[in-house]
Amino acid sequence: MHRQLAKSFTSVAINYRASCRARSHAEYTAKIGVVAEEADESLGWLEFMQSAKLLGSEEMERLIAEAKELTAIMSASYGTARYKERNKASRR
Repeated sequence: MHRQLAKSFTSVAINYRASCRARSHAEYTAKIGVVAEEADESLGWLEFMQSAKLLGSEEMERLIAEAKELTAIMSASYGTARYKERNKASRR
C-alpha cells in the first residue's frame, strides 16, 4: 500500500514535468490528464490509509488537504487544456 502511494505520488511529479516540456498542446493536454488521474489516485490512497488508521490523524489530515488541493488544480488545468484544444479545432 505504501509502495503504491509512493508510485502514484512520484508519477504526479514526473508527468507534470513532462507536461511542461510538451511539444504540442495536444501532448500537454494528454500529459496533464495523466497528472490529474495520478493526483486523484494518490488522494484515494491517502483516504484509504486514513480510514484504515495507518498514520496519525493530524499528519494525515494535512496530507489529504494538500492532495485535494493538488488534485483540484490539476483537474482544472486539464479541463482548461481540453477546452482550449476543442476550441482551437473548431476555429479552423
